[in-house]
Amino acid sequence: MASETAASPTSVAAPAAPSSRRWLTLTTVALAQLMVVLDATVVNIALPSAQADLGFSDGDRQWVVTAYSLAFGSLLLFGGRLSDLIGRKRAFIIGLVGFAAASALGGAADSFGTLVAARALQGVFGALLAPTALAVLTTTFTIPKERARAFGVFGAIAGAGGAIGLLLGGVLTESFDWRWNLYINVVIAVVAIAGALVFVRHVPRTGPRPKLDVPGTLLVSGALFALVFGFSHAETDGWDAPLTWGMLAGSVVLLVAFVLWQRRAEHPLLPLSIVLDRNRGAAYSSVLIAGVGMFAIFLFVTYYLQATLKYTPIQTGLSFLPMIGMLVVAAQLGTNVFVPRFGPKVMVPIGMSLAVVGMVYLTHLGPDSGYAADLLAPLMILGAAMGTIMPASIQTATLGVDREFAGVASAMVNTSQQVGGSIGTALLNTLAATAAADYIAANLPSTPEVMAEAAVHSYATAYWWAAGFFAVGAVLSALLFRRRSQGRAAQQAPDAAPGTAEAVPTTAH
Repeated sequence: MASETAASPTSVAAPAAPSSRRWLTLTTVALAQLMVVLDATVVNIALPSAQADLGFSDGDRQWVVTAYSLAFGSLLLFGGRLSDLIGRKRAFIIGLVGFAAASALGGAADSFGTLVAARALQGVFGALLAPTALAVLTTTFTIPKERARAFGVFGAIAGAGGAIGLLLGGVLTESFDWRWNLYINVVIAVVAIAGALVFVRHVPRTGPRPKLDVPGTLLVSGALFALVFGFSHAETDGWDAPLTWGMLAGSVVLLVAFVLWQRRAEHPLLPLSIVLDRNRGAAYSSVLIAGVGMFAIFLFVTYYLQATLKYTPIQTGLSFLPMIGMLVVAAQLGTNVFVPRFGPKVMVPIGMSLAVVGMVYLTHLGPDSGYAADLLAPLMILGAAMGTIMPASIQTATLGVDREFAGVASAMVNTSQQVGGSIGTALLNTLAATAAADYIAANLPSTPEVMAEAAVHSYATAYWWAAGFFAVGAVLSALLFRRRSQGRAAQQAPDAAPGTAEAVPTTAH
């Protein structure tokens, strides 16, 4: 934030909060992160009930999800930079209050338009809240051992939030009302706001106020909007629709213009050195690929459980609990034991490889498969994979960044995950739909048995493609991440910026 950005010894040497206060800060940040992450899936469970209550069409239904993802995805970098400029504590509280207000508006919606507007507002404030939460964590935990524990918790929430959303959405929808899938955010936000007021530190500004890169902000926000919209449109209207490829092409043009502008801007929104660093570039790409794969797990396994095995929403959510448990265990072991010893160059490729195994395992599911015998093992393998990939990648993505740019560097993590989810939504859904249509055409007449087999075949197609993404991720992460000795040398270089968020070398690289 602006009040933390001074690249001076004074700002770096600011006294750390007492240990107990730091961990209470982590609890507050974790609540905010959980609220943002689970909101991506908790509303999906409520959609059928909301549609029946408000009377909107199947064609309009997608906008309840798309309105959020468009606002969230396109404004993430702006939100991250804004937190650098106005102060992280202030940005964090504004994000919480705004997200809670938007959620309350959505829960009380009496029309489709109000619900969509509320979801868009959730995306706007989520784009401020998500990177600010990670930036607060980055600048609060600078001791390597404590940082590892904190990012283990944060990474576990980032990986498990989607599954928690499915469980919570099922419970709230069946036990109460679809509106409580939105109202629940108000409850979480009130607790987080109280925690932020007490435990999140405000660091007074010690240097000149940085300026906002307005042209860069407009270029990258437009590029991300076009990218997310293009992929969302591909899911519904196909890849050959003029609006689909037009938006994707426009996104590429705007991204190129953004990069060119950042090379000459006096106050760049995103200094290119942040993403061109090998370790951070590898971390961002790993988060993006994990975002694609997580979509495949949550969406298609949910379809399989509800449409094929006829599980209720609550049963579906409960089915993901073993995966969440394994994810949390793997995240803590990884960040506290294995990453400090072996580094992300070893651990992230291992996580990617485990994900390949889990995805291939899922391709063997059939219409008559059982949960305990056939589905439990791959879910636990995938939980271990995500718990290995996410915390190590998120910790590395923000390591060594100048405090002045901690917010926008954190926003790149969320942007990578959001873009990965958008790619997964459009690409895997399209591939699955095509596979189902081809299977039915090859096995006419389309009896109920053929339709059931076609659905399972389409899920398997998505799993194979997701396995391919993870395989590419394993190779990329193995090649791009620096060895631990290289990472230590880079951090101990004599020309290192004095205002970095990490003043202590860590063995995690």
